[in-house]
Amino acid sequence: MLAANMPECTPSTTASVEDSEIREKEKKFTVYKVAISSDNDSWFVFRRYNEFYKLFDILRKQVPGIQLKLPGKKLFGNNLDPQFIASRQEGLDMFLQQLMQDKKLLEIPEVRAFLQLDRPKLSSEGDGELEDTTEGVDVCEKLNQLNLGPSERLYAKPRDFEFLRVIGKGSYGKVLLARHCSEGQYYAIKILSKRVILRKNEVRHVMAERDILLKNVHHPFLVGLHYSFQTTDKLYFVLDYVNGGELFFHLQRERTFPESRARFYAGEISLALGYLHSLNIVYRDLKPENILLDAQGHIVLTDFGLSKEVGDLMGVETTHTFCGTPEYLAPEIIRKEPYGRAVDWWCLGAVLYEMLYGLPPFYSRNTSEMYERILNKPLTLRSGTSESARDLLSQLLEKDPRMRLGYAEGDLENLKMHSFFSQINWDDLFAKKVRPPFNPNVHEVFDLRHIDPEFTREAVSSSVARSHSTTSILTASVREADDIFAGFSYAAPMDL
Repeated sequence: MLAANMPECTPSTTASVEDSEIREKEKKFTVYKVAISSDNDSWFVFRRYNEFYKLFDILRKQVPGIQLKLPGKKLFGNNLDPQFIASRQEGLDMFLQQLMQDKKLLEIPEVRAFLQLDRPKLSSEGDGELEDTTEGVDVCEKLNQLNLGPSERLYAKPRDFEFLRVIGKGSYGKVLLARHCSEGQYYAIKILSKRVILRKNEVRHVMAERDILLKNVHHPFLVGLHYSFQTTDKLYFVLDYVNGGELFFHLQRERTFPESRARFYAGEISLALGYLHSLNIVYRDLKPENILLDAQGHIVLTDFGLSKEVGDLMGVETTHTFCGTPEYLAPEIIRKEPYGRAVDWWCLGAVLYEMLYGLPPFYSRNTSEMYERILNKPLTLRSGTSESARDLLSQLLEKDPRMRLGYAEGDLENLKMHSFFSQINWDDLFAKKVRPPFNPNVHEVFDLRHIDPEFTREAVSSSVARSHSTTSILTASVREADDIFAGFSYAAPMDL
């Protein structure tokens, strides 16, 4: 649990654990690496579990009622077992995340010594495309007064938030878990670099995403935009925080889903797509990476960067843009033909196929070969699924969009009537009265077990909380252990 009664926004620090075995008098032990960054400085400290435990014991004595958790000692068995180390790493990570939410704890001398917060400052490496520099400011100023429309809060600032963890990355920026300092609410904030958007000529797509997000606030299966704001060099979208994990993450772990579970997800996805279509919006990028699960296990569709508002959704003279993810592209997009909402139903078929069979229907590592398969190879439907599932897949993955299920005027209603969904009460599904077949069992805000560690172990750069005119703050985050520190000399444990 988080430390209670947080009066104001505080810095955050996280830890990364490296599986480095060090010998001390022929006895092996594991060293844990904590990555910290402050202003333009970053550093590592190396600690053993006993040092974490000593600090934890000191805090319990000095701060009665403190609500911190530390993984327990292992009294028996092999402390170097990889599964045990991974589990302990996660626990120590959570301990430090909880610790750094309380500003008063950061002032305790033992905490400052443990993290070496009072060390001399050194220069740090940049943070890629999100790092603030004075170089290129003139380019960014071209977007300084970018109109974010009715979603924009002119008085919102990055320093209103405490940026805690990286939870996603994309071509133009990152998504971070953040806590609003005065409200105490947690959000997912999508931070985009104006410089990159301008360089890649993607202003139109970003503004289209903003417009579409504004319309989705009240739909149960679409991520909600609370508001947006900007600095001289970045755009900030303040979104619902969802930590049940990407469908892609769960598919990687389980390979396939039972048909009942796939039906539940396909039903909720269909309702989301149908709603977008009712607003004359084609989503165009349905894939497991863009489908999140909330804390209860319901789907949340996110990332509307490729979505497009069109006038005629019957698939005739709508849009021609070649965009999307190769594995899920509809044939008409590859053929560069005019297309409409039917491309979303193709994508639904591809995602449903992957949930049932483990791979997209025409997958190949060679993109050109995959396009050839999408255009010309007959659909293969293996055994192991019901007849109604195979029939739905054959109708959704119909290469001629005019013959595809959902093309006709009924759109979503045509899908609802298919026998594959005969067990679904659509009103109950929309109202979230249907119990999800899988519960992510997330217990709190910092329960990130279903979010890819590739994201969560990355350091949170201080640049995300400041612009050219803002002041810098102390931040830190988990960084994945790297090989260059393997075998690094370990100093004697500190006396706490």
